[in-house]
Amino acid sequence: MYGAIGFVLGLLFGSFLNVCITRLPRNQSIVHPRSRCPQCGAAIRWYDNIPLLSWLLLRGRCRDCKQSIPLHYPLVELGVALWFMMEASHLHLLFHPTSGIEVSSDITSLLITHLGIGIIGFLLIGLMVMDWQTHILPDAFTLWGVVIGFLLACVQAAFLGPTEDQVLLPANHIHLTSPGATTDSGNVFLTGPEHLVLARLTAICGAAILLLLIRWIYKALRHREGMGLGDVKLLAMIAAFLGFTPAILALFFGVVIASVYAAILLARGRANAASKLPFGSFLAIGGLIAALYGSRLIDMYASLLR
Repeated sequence: MYGAIGFVLGLLFGSFLNVCITRLPRNQSIVHPRSRCPQCGAAIRWYDNIPLLSWLLLRGRCRDCKQSIPLHYPLVELGVALWFMMEASHLHLLFHPTSGIEVSSDITSLLITHLGIGIIGFLLIGLMVMDWQTHILPDAFTLWGVVIGFLLACVQAAFLGPTEDQVLLPANHIHLTSPGATTDSGNVFLTGPEHLVLARLTAICGAAILLLLIRWIYKALRHREGMGLGDVKLLAMIAAFLGFTPAILALFFGVVIASVYAAILLARGRANAASKLPFGSFLAIGGLIAALYGSRLIDMYASLLR
């Protein structure tokens, strides 16, 4: 039931995402006018605007001009639907008696986590397609994504338990003594909410500064732009939702996938060293991987260093 509801909601949000993908890079309103065929400009009837189903019934063609409807429209709807379905399915595990979660604050924190993963999936799928088609990463997604991700971290911090996620100073590092009192050791350095909020804020700034530094070094060495500011904002958005280490993991996967794609283009003679690639699309793919498997991959890598 949870998965089915998530799938239907994903189809609806995927349909809306297609509107954003088409209009935001062109600085057009996502509210007016109503949806139209990109080929002939005819207004799309309501019964031809049912997510995924209408595309199948119309056999991928406009009812008026018979031109092909781009394949990315149903794929975006299906992708968001599957993403939402996966996250909604986790709700069953949270509320099932055998889930092992007894403290209500834990459930609330996990709900916020899955909500954040659902939102970042929606944003990353849209940014992936937009950058691939136009080489544009709209601020309406990246900057507002940073704001939403940070606000979710603040809300999650508000529901932490009394001692959850706090940072303690080791007893042998500091001793605080007040007049008439005994020496106190092992004091709290950061409470749980302070730790979570400051860590997420540091992650956003650190991710942005890292790509800005790479961008500056490339320009100093090659005397040309090698990376847009949109990529910087995109990595900062990933860090706002997931944290610094998963954002670096997303960057790693983005670089690897982009390098493989570039090597294939070079081998086929379809690109040269000066060709531009939509790196934001590959970074978005890395973000999706980090959102789904980041914690497991980071734990696996950390275990190799022990």
